[in-house]
Parts: sequence; C-alpha cells; structure tokens
Amino acid sequence: MGKATKTKTLWECSECGHRQPKWVGSCPICKNWNTFSEEVVFEQKFSAPQNKPIPISEVALLQEQRIQTKIIEFDRLLGGGVAIGSLALVGGSPGIGKSTLMLQVASSFAKQGLAVLYICGEESAEQTKMRAERLQIYDKNLYLFNETSLSPIKNEIQNLKPDVVIVDSIQILYKPEIPSSPGSILQVKEIALEFMHLAKGFSITIFLIGHVTKSGEIAGPRVLEHIVDTVLDFEGERVHGFRLLRSSKNRFGSTDDIAIFQMDEKGLKEVPNPSVAFLEERMRGGPGSVIVAALEGTRPFLIEIQALVSPTSYPTPTRRAIGFDNNRLSLLIAVLEKRVGYHLYNFDLFVSIAGGMRFLEPALDLGVILAIASSFSNRSIDPETLLVGEVGLGGEVRGVSRIEARLKEGIQMGFKKAVISKRNLKGLPTFFSEKLDIVVVSVVEEAIQALLPR
Repeated sequence: MGKATKTKTLWECSECGHRQPKWVGSCPICKNWNTFSEEVVFEQKFSAPQNKPIPISEVALLQEQRIQTKIIEFDRLLGGGVAIGSLALVGGSPGIGKSTLMLQVASSFAKQGLAVLYICGEESAEQTKMRAERLQIYDKNLYLFNETSLSPIKNEIQNLKPDVVIVDSIQILYKPEIPSSPGSILQVKEIALEFMHLAKGFSITIFLIGHVTKSGEIAGPRVLEHIVDTVLDFEGERVHGFRLLRSSKNRFGSTDDIAIFQMDEKGLKEVPNPSVAFLEERMRGGPGSVIVAALEGTRPFLIEIQALVSPTSYPTPTRRAIGFDNNRLSLLIAVLEKRVGYHLYNFDLFVSIAGGMRFLEPALDLGVILAIASSFSNRSIDPETLLVGEVGLGGEVRGVSRIEARLKEGIQMGFKKAVISKRNLKGLPTFFSEKLDIVVVSVVEEAIQALLPR
C-alpha cells in the first residue's frame, strides 16, 4: 500500500487526461479548447512487487467465466453473457432509460440466485422501489443501498459479498479524502479505479452508470473509458420508443454489434426483428419516402428515410437532418445541385430517419439523395424498392460492405427490387438476381432516371 507524502495542484484535460502545472486555453495533446480544470492530487510512494518477464509461450490462458442475464439481446451484445469480475460502463443521456435497463438486468441476475447490490446514489431507495414496482421487480436477492460516499459502499460490498454491483451513477459518488466535488475529473477517475480493484480482487461483476455530455460523449475524463473492460452506449430519442445499445469497447467480445429495445410502460422489451419494427408505420407510395438497408456492426436491418422539400421566402433556406449527419446532408445537397442540376437554393430541406434512431453509415447516401429527389419532383418511388450505396463528391455511387447480408434482409422483408452500385455486382451470387430485380448504377443521375423517370 502507498502512503501520501504531499499534495500539489495540477490542471487536467477532461478529454485526454493530460496534466500540466499551468492552465492553457488549448490542450497541447488533443488540441481541444477550454478542457482544463484544476485538481488537487496526492503524490504517493508504493512498494510494488517485482514482476519478471514471462515468455509468451509459457503464459497460461484462463477461460473467462460468464453469467447470462437471460435478456437475449443484451447477452448477445456482450458476447454470450457478462464476464465475471468485469467492470462495465453504461452511458446515455438523462431519461433515456439507463436505470430502467440496469434494474431489469439486476432482476435477471437476482432471479438466478445471485446477490445483487444496487447503489442508488441519485435517487432514494423509495424512488428506486417505485420504479421496480412499475417493472414488477420483487426479487429478494436484490439489495438497494442509498449512499454516495465511497467508504461505506466498500464496507457494504465486503460485508454483503455480492455477485453483481450496479452503481447509479458514478458522477454522484465521491471520496471524502479528495478535496474536489462529486463528478470532477479526479473524483470520477479515482472512484473508477477503486471499483476496478474491487471487481478484479473479489471477482465481482460491476456496472457503472454514467451521464453523457451535450456532444454525446460519456462525461468525465477519457481515461475512464480505458479503465473499464466494457463501454456500452445507450442511444435513442426520449419521445420515441426505440433504444439502441451499442458496445464501443469490449475486452471480452466483439464491438461491431448492437441491441435494440423498445420502451413502454412496463420497461424495456427486446426487439428481435428491427426491420419489422422500423417499417411498421412507414408511408407506402408517398413522395419523399425510401427504404434503405443499413448495417450496424454485423446486423443488417431496413429503415425508412423521409425527405421534405418546400419552397421558402427567406434568403437563407433551412437544412435540417434528424437521425442523419447534417454535414453529410450538406454534401449530398451539393452533389444534387452540381452533378444532377437540381436548383435547391430557394427550398427548405428536411431529412429524417423514421423511428428516432441515428445512423452515420455512408450506405444511406443513395437513399437520402433519392428521398430528396422524390420530394422535390413530387413523385413517389416504388415502395418495394431497396436502396444501398455510398455517394462520392463526383456523383459516383460507390460499393458498400456486406451487400449480400443487406439484400438477404430485403428479400426476407418481401422487397422486389434493389438499386446497388456497379462495384457490388461483382461476385454477387445469382441467387439474388433470381429473387430481386437488381438495378445497377454508376452515378446518382442513373439512379434518379431509373426510379423517377421524366
């Protein structure tokens, strides 16, 4: 164990964790502005045991043990269950459903006979009990502990010896020895390290709930994401029912997958077939509506893109995207004006992904352009047509990854036609041309002529 010898004041960057003795406006490492905050740190001396290098051929591999939550989508996202002794960080905006999700996960563990300690720092035990009753959770193995100081929490963990600990949330906890407020960079980092030692030392599975900033990143220093084993991002719009759980880091599994849930009055429910859910209320045959095959991780599903082009009397037209990148939208509008000859300078333009989800995949480009062209010309596109393709600055339609998986999803959903890039046609099995009327295009204008002939 170390012993504090003295304290000193440093300025630490909230983005990259870089420390220096003086404040500056821009971080010299990550180049972000106004990210430095003052922290009091302890200098400690440690007598660490001397380790020796080991040849890689002599290192013994240990098979990690997992416990399943019985929530199929959650277990699949984590690679087959939660690794025992792992430390996971669950981030999301306020009101998105983080506490609801983790309370349901806690109940699933408790039903299996595991002892679960739920630290409700932001709410009282009574408030958490009210949420649990709404979710119909009455498990005896689930313990609620309303505390924000780390010392009593560590004592209860050592006394109760739980299998799973859920902290709601890490930004509200504090160590009394550190002279800074809860949620500060030093507090969050030190508390995360404490929980890491508890998880590894006692083989306890620990979930830390964290808030996100306005930019969508988890609040606190970026080093926090390096401390934990798994980072789960909970996304979605509060006014919509769909929630997307994404794994941006996972030391025990893949990071190229997502899980989709739907929120109702009884909590979060799994969505085993997202394509059906996303297209359930789609507008068939209306101008400005197209269907695209998106890919999140390894999972393809179909989503509806809607566009509205309306004349404006203002000198500066509105350009707004919901669920799609605004900068990418500006690029695609420029392609339509320059390469296709559309005059959109005196039109307001709105693009939305139905269902309240957000996607940044380039394969949506062709769908966005065709939705705008459809609304602009006030002509509809065949509702049984699937669009897949990335659009370059020259107006060319580029190929996308995993085209076979996207087209299979379209076939399963009953689509009859697909518009793809010429590059994706190479090596495509004949099975797809038998099931779909495949339209191959090289440039955006060819796609518009094929679907919206003049």
